[in-house]
Amino acid sequence: MFIETFQLAVVAAFLTLSLGEALWLILHRGDRYAWREATASIVVAVGRRLSRLAAAPLIGAVYALAWEHRVHTFALLAEPWAWLPLFLGIEFTYYWYHRWSHEVRWMWATHRTHHSTPVLHLPAAVRLGWTSLLSGGWLLYTPLVLLGFHPLAVLLLIAANLTYQFWLHTETVPKLGPLEWFLNTPSHHRVHHAVNPRYLDRNYGGVVIVFDRLFGTFAAEDAAESCRYGLVGETAGRNPLRLAFEEWWRIARDVAGARSWRARLAYCFGPPGWSSDGSRRTAKQIRAEAGLE
Repeated sequence: MFIETFQLAVVAAFLTLSLGEALWLILHRGDRYAWREATASIVVAVGRRLSRLAAAPLIGAVYALAWEHRVHTFALLAEPWAWLPLFLGIEFTYYWYHRWSHEVRWMWATHRTHHSTPVLHLPAAVRLGWTSLLSGGWLLYTPLVLLGFHPLAVLLLIAANLTYQFWLHTETVPKLGPLEWFLNTPSHHRVHHAVNPRYLDRNYGGVVIVFDRLFGTFAAEDAAESCRYGLVGETAGRNPLRLAFEEWWRIARDVAGARSWRARLAYCFGPPGWSSDGSRRTAKQIRAEAGLE
């Protein structure tokens, strides 16, 4: 009962904040609100919810198996301090999950859905791919369970991480002063969604931005260069089936046309934009051409 009530509260908050953002943009900035993009995001979110329900038994079984073979047990209720290493573990894992979702095409095939919107407003936060089970990013959290953190606690903090990121998907919040140094903020996340070469594939953090600063993937939003959103070199449209599955179709097509196993593997697990004939460009190549690498 508590979970259902909490989920309803989250949905109500999402709808209320999204409507408030729309009214503010219309009344105070005179913008034309992207209602069609918002609707597409909501439809995709419903499909995401259904896909997660379908995947839950298998994911739960893998996490349960990892829990049975744990090397330690953190009693989170008796040892509240243990929530801190779990939080840091979730943030560290999320950073690499998110980074690889941009650098490995197999994972990008799911994550691409989230970046398909050409506008950044709150509904974009729930435009998430349907094929997470296939892309396998959820497996990266398994070591936390093996270390001794209960699967429910891991899932709780993953959910909290994603819930926090909802408010990051907006252009209505300015930079937040000293908080920009350690928190992921709307300014940092605008950079993450941007396709400008200087912003491309930057700022992967969830709640905190410290791992981006540590691993050299941080970029600050520059008032002199506005962020442009969407996908590099293409318009994704609003068809939810295309948004969810188009990249998988493209991978299958590329693999079918490849002339070697090396090329087939590269089309699956190389960076998005890689091609055997060099006709496409990866993010690293785009940044290099712009003198940023």
